Amino acid sequence: MTVVTISGLPGSGKTTVAKLLEEKTGLRYVYSGDIFRKLAKKHCMSLEEFGCFCEDNEDVDRELDDYQLKVLREDNVILEGRIAGWIAYNNNVESLKIFIKADLDTRVNRVIKRENGDFDKRKSEIVKRERSEAFRYKNYYGIDVSDFSIYDLVIDSSDKTPLEIVEIILQDFNK
Repeated sequence: MTVVTISGLPGSGKTTVAKLLEEKTGLRYVYSGDIFRKLAKKHCMSLEEFGCFCEDNEDVDRELDDYQLKVLREDNVILEGRIAGWIAYNNNVESLKIFIKADLDTRVNRVIKRENGDFDKRKSEIVKRERSEAFRYKNYYGIDVSDFSIYDLVIDSSDKTPLEIVEIILQDFNK
């Protein structure tokens, strides 16, 4: 069974890496964040507003996580999601669990490059979003998102290109 999870915070580079890994391995790529974004849009809310909404509506996260677990139980897949690694770990799904991190300013600049905006405003949005997610994951599942012990690879993308990160992953992948 070949299952890879890629987790990380906004702007860490996880989507770019996941797409490149899909190209290099031929594994199917599933982006769980897309579902969350579509739900936010459906509710006519920003990601930040929708995150706050989810703090009082656990069923939204549960639905998304049930979907991720279904995907994880399939073969030949790369699942990108904020807690995809934790979902695999907590459900004993054999997988290569990867966490990609970067310092906050680097991540803010990447988000601005992708979506535009003011640095301070984007930084504030990201920090609020991360706090909301950390709160929900701790309350709903007992997950401490700052605990990287369950991951097979933790890669700092601050000073690496996406291709360098993929090469690191492929070295571990081919073991």
